[in-house]
Amino acid sequence: MTDHEPAPSSGASSPAASSPVAPALTHVRADGSAHMVDVSAKAVTAREASAAGRVLLSADAVAALRSGRVPKGDALAVARIAGIQAVKRTPELIPLAHPIAVHGVEVDVTVADDGADITATVRTADRTGIEMEALTAVSVAALALIDMVKAVDKHGRITDVRVTAKSGGRSGDWHE
Repeated sequence: MTDHEPAPSSGASSPAASSPVAPALTHVRADGSAHMVDVSAKAVTAREASAAGRVLLSADAVAALRSGRVPKGDALAVARIAGIQAVKRTPELIPLAHPIAVHGVEVDVTVADDGADITATVRTADRTGIEMEALTAVSVAALALIDMVKAVDKHGRITDVRVTAKSGGRSGDWHE
């Protein structure tokens, strides 16, 4: 089971067995306290996760991005590099995320008519999923982009950050 997979069911049935039952939370002990899941017994498998998000910007900020005239410099390159760096820092930022080996990161920032679309794909061969790393890449890339264009647009807004796909691990493949 990964950080992001539900705990296996105990198999016990109750009179309400036909009604849906919420899965047990993997990071919560019986007493309600949080803990880091032990993944040492899990097999190492190839895993990949993708995430996406948007930064909504003014027409002036979009024009500055398209023309390469952002006062602070190459905003798109800075956002990409920030996203890549963020992946490597995920376990420092997300308290119960496991430190895992990162084998590949791709971060893309594409200018759109109303802002920028950010995507990240992260790969590993490890015992637990890499979804948090992909989400962190998109989130930090978006923050860096807002920092780069704030002289042109003080009202940038980050939206729609989500996991878009994952593969590997016990729960298998998924995409939106």
